[in-house]
Amino acid sequence: MTTKSTGTVAGLLLAAGGGRRLGGRPKALLQHHGRPLVEHAVRILRAGGCDPVHVVLGAAAGDVRERAVLEGCQVTENPDWEDGMGSSLRAGLEALADTDADAALVLLVDQPGIGAAAVARVLAAGASPASLAAAAYGGERGHPVLFGRDHWAGIAASASGDRGARAYLKERAGVLELVECGDIAEAYDIDTEADLEHLE
Repeated sequence: MTTKSTGTVAGLLLAAGGGRRLGGRPKALLQHHGRPLVEHAVRILRAGGCDPVHVVLGAAAGDVRERAVLEGCQVTENPDWEDGMGSSLRAGLEALADTDADAALVLLVDQPGIGAAAVARVLAAGASPASLAAAAYGGERGHPVLFGRDHWAGIAASASGDRGARAYLKERAGVLELVECGDIAEAYDIDTEADLEHLE
């Protein structure tokens, strides 16, 4: 049995969305258990084993900084957040380039059904500069996704619009490790008014 390499893994939370289908309410500030959703996601990353945690903000970034407790997080503001998730992923990876992280575990702020157990399970796949792993739900790739440092430049080059790293991962399906998490997490998004029922 080979031992999985476990290096420093930075949590990378993409929380820049403007909530266009939610009447323009920034997703980071949606309330969950009485606090902004961005705080919930930061706690999930930390509890799952990510340290440090980087947060990419965009829509209403000033309001998020004022209303959410992001102590101990590195915060990056993406001025191009309206271009889609790809720009936030690029901004986050660029911010991590100057750190000693071996890998980045990417979580989306609008998926509160994904908890610390799923984060920890994906991390357990191994964290090294060569790592490439993703949570799967019924065999379908989802979040969180683990990117080793060796992949960051390629991901940043291919990330555009709302596709994020989708094209990069599709091209590397043969080496991407899928980690089934359907038994411990739910990968729904908070995109529309109807989805708000998932928040408490």
